Amino acid sequence: MEISKKLRAAITAIEAYVPDYILTNEELSTMVDTSDEWIMSRVGIRERRILKGEHGMTFMAVKAVKALLEKNNVDPSEIGAIICSTVTPDMVFPSSASIIAGECGIVDAMTFDMNAACAGFIHALKTASLYIESGFCKKALIVSGEKMSSITDYTDRNTCPLFGDGAGAVLLEGRTDGTGLQDAILRTDGVGKEFLYMYAGGSLHPATHETVANRQHYIYQDGKNVFKWAVTKMADVSAEIMERNNLQPEDIAYLLPHQANLRIIDAVANRMGIDKETKVLINIDMYGNTSSATIPILIWDNQSKFKKGDNLIFSSFGAGFAWGSVWLKWSI
Repeated sequence: MEISKKLRAAITAIEAYVPDYILTNEELSTMVDTSDEWIMSRVGIRERRILKGEHGMTFMAVKAVKALLEKNNVDPSEIGAIICSTVTPDMVFPSSASIIAGECGIVDAMTFDMNAACAGFIHALKTASLYIESGFCKKALIVSGEKMSSITDYTDRNTCPLFGDGAGAVLLEGRTDGTGLQDAILRTDGVGKEFLYMYAGGSLHPATHETVANRQHYIYQDGKNVFKWAVTKMADVSAEIMERNNLQPEDIAYLLPHQANLRIIDAVANRMGIDKETKVLINIDMYGNTSSATIPILIWDNQSKFKKGDNLIFSSFGAGFAWGSVWLKWSI
């Protein structure tokens, strides 16, 4: 009797939405003391998308989910779970995942939000895979969306060039053909809380006239320390997932790293021993850092390059600090 292969959670559909408005380095240089040369040489970002108007993050997330369902003929009633990774929810509660479900006609699904900052997508991917592989549900949506412009201080030349808005959605289903999520390493150490945070707006420092006047509802980042930790941790965990699965550089089709800084991406590729020109996917120049949405937008942007069975490595690092790496065999 033939023994069936292990059930693995696989990405079976991908969609994304990025706003129409493009904020260029040239326009930024009219807002703060910066320049295209300064930004490009330090982080490699040329432009980023900004969501204009009276819209929250879920506006973009709903666009991505509706497109995914329609293009892939998925009945909303088939979705058993939605995990939304974000640091910019529409509101503290209800969850953005429940808002997305309501707007997309998804009923009776389990929904919740997850906050692992820029590492949110890979944390949500592993979490949702456990629901699929345990049999809890047959189809799950991971929605990673950020309206980073809502928490970016456009008077701070150190942070305002970095961030953009966007959302991505992936559909997970079970597969027994050997494709899907193969391994994941997810870690945190908590030491990053003093280097990357938003001071006010939580229960420790609720919003007051003073916190607003002091501009404490925006991202604070100690760039040098974040860079130092990100270079080390992202590179370490990406090399580790290869080593423990006996993967050689030639086995990897593509690295899809979090899009925060070109120098960090280069360090990760070097540590993995893979060719940066042919195997590292990058779109930071067009979209900037969209936090947890960077990797799903990168998948969406490059999906035509992937072949079924390709070994893909996702690697990310975010506030906390939280970081990790995922090995996935492409299923489409």
